[in-house]
Amino acid sequence: MFDGYDSCSEDTSSSSSSEESEEEVAPLPSNLPIIKNNGQVYTYPDGKSGMATCEMCGMVGVRDAFYSKTKRFCSVSCSRSYSSNSKKASILARLQGKPPTKKAKVLQKQPLVAKLAAYAQYQATLQNQAKTKAGNVDEYNRVVSMEGFSWGNYINSNSFIAAPVTCFKHAPMGTCWGDISENVRVEVPNTDCSLPTKVFWIAGIVKLAGYNALLRYEGFENDSALDFWCNICSSDIHPVGWCAASGKPLVPPRTIHHKYTNWKAFLVKRLTGAKTLPPDFSQKVSESMQYSFKPCMRVEVVDKRHLCRTRVAVVESVIGGRLRLVYEDSEDKTDDFWCHMHSPLIHHIGWSRSIGHRFKRSDITKKQDGHFDTPPHLFAKVKEVDQSGEWFKEGMKLEAIDPLNLSTICVATIRKVLADGFLMIGIDGSEAADGSDWFCYHATSPSIFPVGFCEINMIELTPPRGYTKLPFKWFDYLRETGSIAAPVKLFNKDVPNHGFRVGMKLEAVDLMEPRLICVATVTRIIHRLLRIHFDGWEEEYDQWVDCESPDLYPVGWCQLTGYQLQPPASQSSRESQSGSSKQKKKAKSQQYKGHKKMTTLQLKEELIDGEDYNFLQGASDQESNGSANFYIKQEP
Repeated sequence: MFDGYDSCSEDTSSSSSSEESEEEVAPLPSNLPIIKNNGQVYTYPDGKSGMATCEMCGMVGVRDAFYSKTKRFCSVSCSRSYSSNSKKASILARLQGKPPTKKAKVLQKQPLVAKLAAYAQYQATLQNQAKTKAGNVDEYNRVVSMEGFSWGNYINSNSFIAAPVTCFKHAPMGTCWGDISENVRVEVPNTDCSLPTKVFWIAGIVKLAGYNALLRYEGFENDSALDFWCNICSSDIHPVGWCAASGKPLVPPRTIHHKYTNWKAFLVKRLTGAKTLPPDFSQKVSESMQYSFKPCMRVEVVDKRHLCRTRVAVVESVIGGRLRLVYEDSEDKTDDFWCHMHSPLIHHIGWSRSIGHRFKRSDITKKQDGHFDTPPHLFAKVKEVDQSGEWFKEGMKLEAIDPLNLSTICVATIRKVLADGFLMIGIDGSEAADGSDWFCYHATSPSIFPVGFCEINMIELTPPRGYTKLPFKWFDYLRETGSIAAPVKLFNKDVPNHGFRVGMKLEAVDLMEPRLICVATVTRIIHRLLRIHFDGWEEEYDQWVDCESPDLYPVGWCQLTGYQLQPPASQSSRESQSGSSKQKKKAKSQQYKGHKKMTTLQLKEELIDGEDYNFLQGASDQESNGSANFYIKQEP
């Protein structure tokens, strides 16, 4: 059994080979049991006086049998290696948990007392080996969520790629992921081992998929037989050197144990120049999963039954930055709403009054015990705008993502201009007489677009319900309604270098049922706008989402945070859920939930095909991050 690097301790920086070094070890009395150098556990020394530990290789033996007057080394080879450690010994210092210096220092091995304690524990657990062995299952091959879904199997079997963690700035480690990539080495539990205690070995990253990595134990070369998936941010993944610093044993997998007699020399050669995780990686993971929102905080959030107004809600729970909000006037605490803490749908108490937004007063006259208002600085900040000059006006036309049917971009109208750059918008042809289905977007929102955006980017525009002059043409419609288009320059045209590509896998919130997070794919990219497809479902359930939406997460996010992931729908489940509703189209609902992935499904409205219009310039590459051209050729 390896203790740190004890069982692969020969340094090969001297002129002698590893085999020669082993031969040069001074013989020890036959009546004294020692720790053999072949990875097998024998008997530890009895710890009496007269014992010594080699400062180079960690060999324990009789002091009188050690080399030199100081008795610091067990052999001439170790003495030479110590004095000429060079770069490889420096690498060892790093691997043993100590930062390398200009003059590499040889690491002291674990004290004899620690070895004796480890052996005592081994002897105590030996009798339970059969039982423990049965339970020694590779947890990393069980990256399983609902219905046995495994991201690793799903990606491997279909050769999928996943969006990198750096695409999700709001997710844990999204801003400090660093250069974690293929070939990075880590220390992980060794499950190809018959020992009853938990032991570790070094593995390299073969493939990355979000937080998940396909790992291969060192020594397997091109053999993928024991490759396994794990979440890099899990508590059992450590940088190289962690075992030595923590006194944990490194043991080579049983399958390849026979391949080398000097595992230390092998590791030194393999790890020289290799990358590993930062020493503070686990600390960064922990810090990135600390959230400023806490239970019992009060917020203002959109009323899911009347989008035109907000209500007071209380944070019931926080999972991975996602909030389960319970409306304050809910008697049985079941009237809830899910969103991320950086969602544009939640605001501080008093926000509605400050900008002139509708607000439903609660029947509760005073706060319940323990409830308190969320500090305003915790909410996502919106870009400041200047409304003193040319600005949006009531009645102006634009195109907007329908919050009740997120697969469509519709003809829309500005119904009211609020303070601080907020706008109340209605979907033409389907508005309620009292404006109860208006919804609020900020002027810089990536969910609103100038007239002609869909045409120039080859997106199907949904015309007003009941509009008969098809194909729909904006110029005709503006003339007929006596309206004007909102000026192009007022819209947000910033396009970040987001890193998403068509075909990338991720985990995405079903915004029509926001408590669900599903396996999803990016199927189209229009500058900063992403078309998200839920795997296993028809395209009619797709959703348009901004590239910086807090409702998108890397592969492995659900496993990391303990949230339940919805796997791809099977064909049988889709047919059974949609069969009862195939005869009728989806009626427009005024609620942010209910039509998707439930036992009763309502079909979405059919989109109406349009024709090409005359624009000065066509759409750019669908995968580009360049700015869109919104300009329309003026017709008489």
